[in-house]
Amino acid sequence: MSTDKLNRRATVARLLRDRGDALVITGLGNASFDAMAAGDTPANFYLWGGMGGAVMVGLGVALAQPKRRVLVITGDGEMLMGLGALATIAVEKPANLSIVVLDNEYYAETGMQVTHTGRGVDLVGIARAAGFEHTQRVNTAAELEVLAVAAYRAPGPLFGLVKISTEPNPTSLPPRDGPYLRGRFREALLGAEAHR
Repeated sequence: MSTDKLNRRATVARLLRDRGDALVITGLGNASFDAMAAGDTPANFYLWGGMGGAVMVGLGVALAQPKRRVLVITGDGEMLMGLGALATIAVEKPANLSIVVLDNEYYAETGMQVTHTGRGVDLVGIARAAGFEHTQRVNTAAELEVLAVAAYRAPGPLFGLVKISTEPNPTSLPPRDGPYLRGRFREALLGAEAHR
């Protein structure tokens, strides 16, 4: 298991540091834990139990809220389950959507089995082939700085992939109550009138 790649927790913290009022959708597991560790907010929607769905949830939010930037943070295992989403997003072309895949080349949630990215599958190449005009592969801290700005400012859809280490980080559990998460996210989108 590699230790010469970027730290996952520090990567997510950097991605979220200058987010402003961006809406963040996280895939299950580590992406959610790291977003929580960076600072919980009602503008985070943690996707529990829907592996493969984070990118499509992000697309739905981006289309429904075209004036808000939407960032999806997910893992390589989840992205591999939802590859068809990349084609749909490339066709829809939401200018406010950025997707960042944290790629450690393992299924961390199920026992550290090697994913297809660990066997040569190129998710950035797949995103380009689907029609994403803005893609970035990140291997260094300097490249992460570029992505951390582009994720909120570059015209979307943007697809970024960050190679991260398998170094463990403490679990930081976000709320798991679905109706509660839905309600507070909806209020972050629509204001207090959302409950009327």
